[in-house]
Amino acid sequence: MLIDGKIKGDSIASITASACQHESNGYDGAWSSESAHDPFLPLVLAAEHTTGLTLGTSIAVAFARSPMTTAYSAWDLNALAEGRFILGLGSQVQAHVERRFSMPWSRPAARMREFVLAMRAVWTSWQTGGELNFTGDFYRHTLMTPFFSPPRNTFGAPKVFVAAVGGSMTEVAGEVCDGLFPHPFTTARYMREVTLPAVERGISRSGRRRADFQIAHNPLVATARTEEEMAQAVRAVREQVAFYASTPAYRGVLDLHGWSALGIELHELSRSDQADKWTRMGDAVTDEVLHEFAIVAEPADVANALAARWEGLVDRISFYTPYPRDEELFVEILGALKLQVAGAG
Repeated sequence: MLIDGKIKGDSIASITASACQHESNGYDGAWSSESAHDPFLPLVLAAEHTTGLTLGTSIAVAFARSPMTTAYSAWDLNALAEGRFILGLGSQVQAHVERRFSMPWSRPAARMREFVLAMRAVWTSWQTGGELNFTGDFYRHTLMTPFFSPPRNTFGAPKVFVAAVGGSMTEVAGEVCDGLFPHPFTTARYMREVTLPAVERGISRSGRRRADFQIAHNPLVATARTEEEMAQAVRAVREQVAFYASTPAYRGVLDLHGWSALGIELHELSRSDQADKWTRMGDAVTDEVLHEFAIVAEPADVANALAARWEGLVDRISFYTPYPRDEELFVEILGALKLQVAGAG
């Protein structure tokens, strides 16, 4: 199991420092996300200033772009990173795609499948010099001349991961991608009973093996050195679980555990105009629910807990902490987890 971090920074200097620090601390990879910043630009700096760190987007919003524009960005980044780049894609939700990005939305799993296939057709055209002739239900790419073709890439096309919660998108990941980002709002039981079977169905259609595919998980973790900081961390994670549980698109995870009523309650609270609704939503998440979705442990026990829950289910792991955290503490946890993984191997 590989252990990844997340590149952070609002300036060129801080992004570069973050990437270099991740590499020196012993992380295997580092992800850049699309929230308040472009997901690709930080990785240009990270690729330039690191040598062994796997770099990727987790995630770039696919439906805010076309397969062609995404293909160019990913091709150049993989060349700059000398084959260390992973293109992580996500669909986002309908409201953001239509109202924030002003782009079309329909049949997200089918559209994502075609997006990836179209992008791969573009890459093949560049690498082989062959004709580009991709026609699908959502995308059509039938023009590519030498002037617009980048040079052949010594490192080839990057790996492609897709974020998924439901079975249909997870099957798409297994069929046409190299990896999957399960949503942080998942449990080990959901991974075993829903996610992995869907991945296997997709992989079986592709003619590949599970060994050719990676699952990169970002589980919630609540830990801290002091009692006060621990209470704050637990509260933040509890409220994050409540937020995800209030989203109807993620209801299937709750349904599997028999917690459908909680999802309905939290959704209604989230739509209310009560000033304290987020606090009340967090209060509705019991310890039983919290511990299914998050690792809640003292620092010395976090590595053991992560390995016990996720070793054998996922191939890459990182730490999701929706609260200010002590980075030195997590470097210690990283070291302990690496020892756990090495011992298990």
